[in-house]
Amino acid sequence: MSPLELVRFAVGAIAAHPMRSALTSLGVVIGVAAVIMMTSIGLGAQQRVEQALSSLGTNMLVVRPGPARGPGSGFVRGAAGAGESLTLDDATAMQSLDGVLAVAPTVNGSAQLVAGGANWNSRVEGVTPEYLVARDLNIAAGAMWGEGDLRRTVAVLGPTVVTELFGEGADPIGQRIRVGSVPFTVVGVLESKGQSGFQDQDDIVLMPLEAARSRVVGRRARGDSVNQVYVKAVDEDALYWLEQDVAELLRQRHRIQPGQDDDFNVQNMTAIQEAAQSSTATFTILLAAVAGVSLVVGGVGIMNIMLVSVTERTREIGLRMAIGARRADVLIQFALESVALSLLGGLIGLAIGVGGGLLMSKIGDWPAAIPVWAAPLAIGFSMFVGVVFGAYPAWRAARLDPIEALRRE
Repeated sequence: MSPLELVRFAVGAIAAHPMRSALTSLGVVIGVAAVIMMTSIGLGAQQRVEQALSSLGTNMLVVRPGPARGPGSGFVRGAAGAGESLTLDDATAMQSLDGVLAVAPTVNGSAQLVAGGANWNSRVEGVTPEYLVARDLNIAAGAMWGEGDLRRTVAVLGPTVVTELFGEGADPIGQRIRVGSVPFTVVGVLESKGQSGFQDQDDIVLMPLEAARSRVVGRRARGDSVNQVYVKAVDEDALYWLEQDVAELLRQRHRIQPGQDDDFNVQNMTAIQEAAQSSTATFTILLAAVAGVSLVVGGVGIMNIMLVSVTERTREIGLRMAIGARRADVLIQFALESVALSLLGGLIGLAIGVGGGLLMSKIGDWPAAIPVWAAPLAIGFSMFVGVVFGAYPAWRAARLDPIEALRRE
């Protein structure tokens, strides 16, 4: 028989039993759709984590105070309590390390903001101008203050604060706001950084470090201590060595002896990002593997239905072989039927999976991350399932004895 005739017979057999054909393909439909949707969820989570971490800054170390060490440690500053081990002098010393692009000490807190008849509670950070470089921030309107203006009562607002205090699209430059009980003049507005996890990075007020310490955050009695120091490396290659250099510098400055615990923590944001990416990638693979089980179940369903089809069509097979059809023709026809049903299910599953992934991204405000290999996977794996699970029924059909098949009731 010619290939065209074999295809025509296979299509005719599928069309003759539409309900059975639909049920046969259903398992593959569910399997392919589940794999694509679960993978889309995993990749979306990976993109969300990457966006959140990259928005915090790249090639950056975050140095924070650690637990205070007890008496006899040889360290005077902050020995009475935790969180007082980092100082402005420490930050200044870090600027001399090789591979440093910017060092930005900060003090932070929260305060009630008032402008006109509007008020808003926001995060307040006292910073130096290098904070913009360290955190990859840009000024959208106005300007940042200079290095010699750390005591001025001026502020740079995040877009969320501008919207809450002045309204959408307002120009706050030159306007006065009250931070707690202290009046500040708005000199700039930050470009939007968006959401980072559960924190709105646009909901922030930046002000000169000394002004924040003495007028807002209330750290005058605590010397020159800072809450944290952002250290930005010139590139990713320098980051690893810079992390070790920062730790060694602080151990020397704080007179930490060998065997003693550090009174600071150095966090490598690139390392954290890589660990998070690895975790979400594993999560994505796990989701795809779990969903892939349904593809195997769908393949078993195809094999079962095809075996039933061989039994029902025994007399037809015997008649065709009696009038000249070869065993290879019967084998190819049943294999074509299996592959066609599986391929049809894969294409339908592809459409459902892509549509479901896009719908979930809209509903959950999730990044739409349909993998580029979705279509090749749906087509290729569906054909693979059809060939593998249709092989045995096709072999059973080809092995039937024509005489015995014609006698079958």
